[in-house]
Amino acid sequence: MVDVVNGAIRNPPARIVVGISGASGVIYGARVLDALKDLGVESHLVVTKAALLTLSQETEMSPDDLTGKADVVYKLGDVGATIASGSFRTLGMIVAPCSVKTMSEIATGVTSSLLTRAADVTLKERRPLVLMVRETPLHLGHLRTMTALTEMGAVIAPPLPALYARPASIMEMVDQSVGRALDLFGLDWSAVKRWDGMK
Repeated sequence: MVDVVNGAIRNPPARIVVGISGASGVIYGARVLDALKDLGVESHLVVTKAALLTLSQETEMSPDDLTGKADVVYKLGDVGATIASGSFRTLGMIVAPCSVKTMSEIATGVTSSLLTRAADVTLKERRPLVLMVRETPLHLGHLRTMTALTEMGAVIAPPLPALYARPASIMEMVDQSVGRALDLFGLDWSAVKRWDGMK
């Protein structure tokens, strides 16, 4: 898809909005940022306060370590930021990990932070919105919320291990899930091990 501005053809910008919410699995968001850097795709990051708490519990990274992986970082309360507007063109948005609270807020359209506002904008502009939801087991309310989001155009992509890839470490499992989520944007990250048939 191209657009024409003043007679010149311009490709859509190679940038993705990355949201990191407070569910367990903050490493997924960190690796999304690493993958986008590897792929030469500009990352626009917004992180919840709960995600920073999870970061301290699950990793050795500091908040500066995490935000330093992104090209552009926004404050959670900055609802006037560029990513809150549909006129700011992106390839879409990924929330990794996505908490049930964040998922539910996006589904209702009643957004209280820049993260959920950016997700709402992504949906209204008909851009890919990938939610790496981290919760189990799921009750009926969760499932109905996921159905509603799917009907709105979002993709629910829980990070599940691809055991056919025979991961040798937790990081390999993380990278496989991240890479498969990025496939949904048409991005091919080298860390993904692809099924090549029965041997």
